[in-house]
Amino acid sequence: MDRGTSTTLLLARHGQTVWHAENRYAGISDVPLTDTGRAQAEALGRWAAAHPVDAIWTSPLSRAVATADPACRALGITPHREPGLRECDFGVLEGRTLAQFAAEDPQAAEAFRTDPVAHPFPDAENPVAAAERGAAALRRIAAAHSGERVLVVAHNTLFRLALCTLLSIPAGEYRRVFPRLRNVAISELHMKTDGSAALLSLNVPCEPDVS
Repeated sequence: MDRGTSTTLLLARHGQTVWHAENRYAGISDVPLTDTGRAQAEALGRWAAAHPVDAIWTSPLSRAVATADPACRALGITPHREPGLRECDFGVLEGRTLAQFAAEDPQAAEAFRTDPVAHPFPDAENPVAAAERGAAALRRIAAAHSGERVLVVAHNTLFRLALCTLLSIPAGEYRRVFPRLRNVAISELHMKTDGSAALLSLNVPCEPDVS
């Protein structure tokens, strides 16, 4: 890789929260990490100590900030906050499970499963807008760190939507193409100055048995 023309973004989903452990949607709600999530954050810190990065960026939500903290301490780096990396607003599904929604409105739940972008949850953020927001945030980070390695800690759905935009995949396919980003697993994305992107790896555990 030509480090002068390409930035390596190392994407990591935050550690486990109470809601995620129960399969509840956590979007803009500021839900804290569980004990497991804090252990996952420490594992990410050990990974960062062994694979140093030049900068660390996070979503402003506390679960992402707390997940990145051990890595920041290990490397002596002050993290940057990027508002564009916040998770999607899931509307009426905030704090609830898809199974609960399906019990109330099976047709709407099935429409979401078929095409989550054409049929988002009621009162949810427009997924296309979220995809563009996340992709723009990653482009800004890459432009600010040309030729460097950057750890980016954010969220499952936001990352998947942004990856679709950056890799020219229809946004409605995000649940099929990227079923799940595991907690604190590393996905390596190369971003070039011309705006193009290449995904080199997906969901690589930072340590065995942490995600």
